[in-house]
Parts: sequence; C-alpha cells; structure tokens
Amino acid sequence: MSTPNGFPQHSRLCLTRSVEGGAVQDLQAKKAGKAAKKEAGGDGAPPKIGTPISETLKLLPEELKANMKIRSITPRPPRKPRLERAASLDEKSWRKWRRFRTSQESLTDPNETSSSNGSLQEASPSPPSRGRASPCHPCCQQDPLHSSPDALEASPGGKSRGGASDLGKRASEISSAFGGLLRGKGFAGGKPRLSQIMPARPLPPMELNVASPSLRTANRIDSDCLDYRHYSQHKFGRVSSSLSDSRLQGNGTLYDNCSTDSMKSTFSVLTPIRAKDVRSRSYLEGSLLASGALMGAEELSRYFPDRNMGIFVATWNMQGQKELPVNLDDFLLPTDPDFAQDMYVIGVQEGCPDRREWEIRLQETLGPHYVLLHSAAHGVLYMSVFIRRDLIWFCSEVEYATVTTRIVSQIKTKGALGISFTFFGTSFLFITSHFTSGDSKVNERKLDYNKTIQALTLPKNVPDTNPYRSSSSDVTTRFDEVFWFGDFNFRLNKDRETVDSILNQNPDTDVSKLLVYDQLTSEMSRGSIFKGFQEADIHFRPSYKFDIGKDSYDTTSKQRTPSYTDRVVFRSRYKDDIQAVKYSSCPVIKTSDHRPVFALFRVKVRPGRDNIPLAAGLFDRDLYLIGIRRRATRELLKRREQKDQRSSSICSIS
Repeated sequence: MSTPNGFPQHSRLCLTRSVEGGAVQDLQAKKAGKAAKKEAGGDGAPPKIGTPISETLKLLPEELKANMKIRSITPRPPRKPRLERAASLDEKSWRKWRRFRTSQESLTDPNETSSSNGSLQEASPSPPSRGRASPCHPCCQQDPLHSSPDALEASPGGKSRGGASDLGKRASEISSAFGGLLRGKGFAGGKPRLSQIMPARPLPPMELNVASPSLRTANRIDSDCLDYRHYSQHKFGRVSSSLSDSRLQGNGTLYDNCSTDSMKSTFSVLTPIRAKDVRSRSYLEGSLLASGALMGAEELSRYFPDRNMGIFVATWNMQGQKELPVNLDDFLLPTDPDFAQDMYVIGVQEGCPDRREWEIRLQETLGPHYVLLHSAAHGVLYMSVFIRRDLIWFCSEVEYATVTTRIVSQIKTKGALGISFTFFGTSFLFITSHFTSGDSKVNERKLDYNKTIQALTLPKNVPDTNPYRSSSSDVTTRFDEVFWFGDFNFRLNKDRETVDSILNQNPDTDVSKLLVYDQLTSEMSRGSIFKGFQEADIHFRPSYKFDIGKDSYDTTSKQRTPSYTDRVVFRSRYKDDIQAVKYSSCPVIKTSDHRPVFALFRVKVRPGRDNIPLAAGLFDRDLYLIGIRRRATRELLKRREQKDQRSSSICSIS
C-alpha cells in the first residue's frame, strides 16, 4: 500500500532538522546530495532548483530500500576545546539544560548514524495525534539522552563541501514544509508546536541531611533552615551562584551541596532565619534542650561541636610594684598552643596601685576578639574575666563575693575573691586567694582555706545547676567546675642548700625530687585541704623567690628557700570534665619576686535553660575602646620607629 503522497506504507523518509538554523541545514543538504549521487548511479542526476516538492518526493521503492541500509562509520576524536570566557555556575547549568533540550528536539537522519538525535515524522491527512509516531525502521530509533548537537560536525559526511548550493536551498524548503510535522503534529491549523520535554528517568531525590558536623559548625548551618534553598528560589529567584560556593569548590574542600546551599542567605552571609522561627523563639524563657533555646543544645553545638571549650587560668603576685611589664604576650599568649583560648581568667595578689591600668594592659594584649566580662577587687586582690566577644550572649549574670582572712592594716592583703556565673548550662566558680605566709604556718593556711569555703556566699541569684549535689558548708560543691588559684604560700620543707643542689643537678626542669618536700602536695594527699581538687603535673622551676629583674633566687641575707607558692588547682562535679593541657610559669616577666604561673584547660560544657538571669551581652565597653585604641597607637609607633631606622641608616666609607 502507498500513502496519498506516493510513499510505501512500510517505509518513511527520515531527514535531519537542526535547531541551530540555516548553517546546519546547508550541511545536511550537502550530505543528502552526496548520498543521492552514490545511490542514483548514472540515472540519478540532481534535480533542478525549480522542481516542485511533490515531484521531488516521488522516489522509487528500490532507492528507498537502498537508503535504509546502515553504513559503518569510523569514529573521529573529539574536537579541541575552544577558548572562551569563564562561565558562572548559572550559565553552566543553563548550557547543560539547553544541550539536553536540543538533543530531545533534534531529528535523526537514517543515513548518518552520528547525526543529531530525533526523527522526522510522517505527514498524515488525519487529525494530529497526541502521541509520538513510531519510526518506520529500527535504524531511525536512537536514545535522545546519548547524543549531542556537536555530533553533526564530527560525522564523516560533514567534510563534504561539494557543489550543493542548489540542494541547500531545496533542503531548506523541505525543512520548512515539514516543520509542522514535528513530534507527530500536523499542519492543520496554526503554528508548529513542540512536545513537552520530559526526563528519561526520574531525578534522584534531594538529600537534606547534613552529615558533616564540622562543616555544619564552621558554616553556621542551622538545621531548621535546611530547606531554605527551595524556599528562597521560589521567593527571591537566583540564590545558587555564591562566592562561598565557588571558594569551597575551587579549594577542593569536601563539602555537602545541601550544606553550602542552606548556609547562604539572600541578603548576607549569616545563617538565614525564617520569620516563623523568630516568632516561635523565646530568648528569655525556655526549657532544657528546647529547640531554638538560646542556651540549648542546638546553639551549643553550633559554637562547640565537641562540647569542649578552652580556658586560660593564671595567677601572679605582683609584689605591689607600680611598674608593669612592657609586654604581656609571653604571659597571656604562650606560643606552645597554636590557638588562643575561649576564656581568660587572671588573678593577682598584691596588685599594682593602678588597677585600671592593669586591666587596660590586659585588654590591649588580648586584642579586639575579647571583652572584659567582669572584674572585681578585694583590697589588693584583683580578678579579671575575659571572654571571646561572640560568646558573651551565653553567659548568665556575673556574681562575686569576698572573704577576709587577716587584716594587717587598712589594706586587705590576705583573703579570697570569688567570681561565679553560668555559661550555657555549666556553672563556673573562680577563686583567687592569698594565704598566710611563713615556712612553718601550714595550719594557718588550712584555716584560711576552711574559712573561705564556708564564708564565700555564692551563688546569689543564679540558680544552682545541680542542687542535689551541693553543700551549704562548702561553696565549691555548689558549682559544676571550680578553679582555685593564687599565692597559697606553701613551701618546701628543705633547707636552701639542698634545694639549690637539686636545681643545679637538673637544669632541664626535672623537679620531681623537689616535689617530695612540697607542703601542699603532702596536705592534699592527706585530704586536709582542697578536698576533691586536683593539680596538673609540675614541670617548671619554683616560682618564688627571685631577685627582681634577675633569674637568680633570693641572694639577700634572709636566703629564703625557693618554693612553689603560686598554684592552680581544680575540681569538677563530673568525672573527666576538666582536662589539663598545660601547666607552666612565665620566666620572662621579672618585675616581681614571683613568676606568673598559668594553666590551660579543656572543659566540657553542657546545654542549659534560658530562664536564668542573663548578662545579655554586657561587658566593659569603655575599657574595650581604650585598649583597642592603645593597641593601634602602639602598632603605629612601632612602624614609624622601624621606618625612621631604615631612613636614618648611615653608610660608612673606609
């Protein structure tokens, strides 16, 4: 049987249509001319330009059968890439989508197996059908997902540039005539329409689970906002191209696509917060572990994924010297740990007359990343608590109390000063003390300790985090983490000559033989003082008593025995909550007869409640501004001096 146009029923003519325009149509026309010459032999001369379309399409069945044969081709290597400008992520994704759509819309030429995919459908006088017309031969069927428009240029027939300008015009005419037959559509009524593009297989589901805790914390990703990418695309349009994405991909960082997309905000780099989340959040009242609580588990994991923070605790007896060290970097910022700590607590005994100047020097040294959370004084006992400025929102109100153990004059020189507060859900107590001095006054020092734990009235307004484990007779039992530091004045029960001989024999700070005679170590082992407290291993030389400005111990007529008077001890309600990282002294500061002693700790922090009195970001703003201004001024002066030294160098000619 034949169609009204003269086509056999079992075969249909398949031609190639390119979506790119007339250039590709001319190329296909040249291929058709080459194939026509081969198949026609002597009788198949090219038709004239003026030949009507109906006469052109009258082909013999034998010729059609010959055209349906599959010819083998030799694949060519891919073309060399062209140099072009760098494309953004949006442009790249648009090109991939455009290439996919082009491959769906293209038509397949049965004579060229490497041409663009798709096939030309047969025209039919019947009304157009919604379904696709099946191709007439298996050779016309190709997978639309595995071809590319670039394959046209790579096919063998693409080399032919024979004289086929007339065929190019006829091919354009044929292509325009059959434009309405694409995807089984007919001419009847209206413009040509393309069928809807559908993927060959369902797309993989979007995984919204952020599996990397470290990346989640570093990028400040809130689990409540993981679907923000889809919401923002719907509301604000373009949010996919971001500098943060390109940096993560360019640096070869392991990342999760959902993580990098969800951390972005349309207006800033901060974590996006939806309006409904803000409505449901309460920053003043909340329950333990509640979702969105300021002091809860989510916020704690955001800043401390391993639930551990770093604390620097130091003590120094300044001997009342008015002169302060020129540089405190070696004291507060030792080079041993690579990173600074999250909190700095410094206690001073016999402090300098100008306490404000001392605090300014501390702020100047720590720099703009830290703020003074609280400072207190009791006579010449000073304590300052600095914390990273982005952590002040998670602190409760700060409370302090003092105890006087002995008054020699109007100036209180002996006693204790305590500062307490709650950070997230962990309560802290810091005590600095100056006990009674004297080699043989061990009992007096134990009395000072007992009076301190009984008379220190803390906490006051901030609730106890675990009242069932507290005791009204011991202040140290009412807090989760307790650090006690100061000049405890415990000595070595040995004469000066023996101590000097041990120190000279062990210049590499092997002081284990000295600690055998240490009074505090002996009393703690008996349980008569600092019950439940621990002390890190000592690997530094005695911190008392030095000649001022020198590294030699007391050379006066008193010949005092070197001793470990300055100590740092700690205790915790829960086992292994406090880990000592470093315990040492600072020998470069020589303005006093004591050397500063410091300790670094890793402390476990637990989530808490919002319904406690909060500090609400309160800190000493005036001190912060003065310290930062002085820090900048000192740096400018230093640079100016270096510049003047370089410009005033003198060249001597011999």
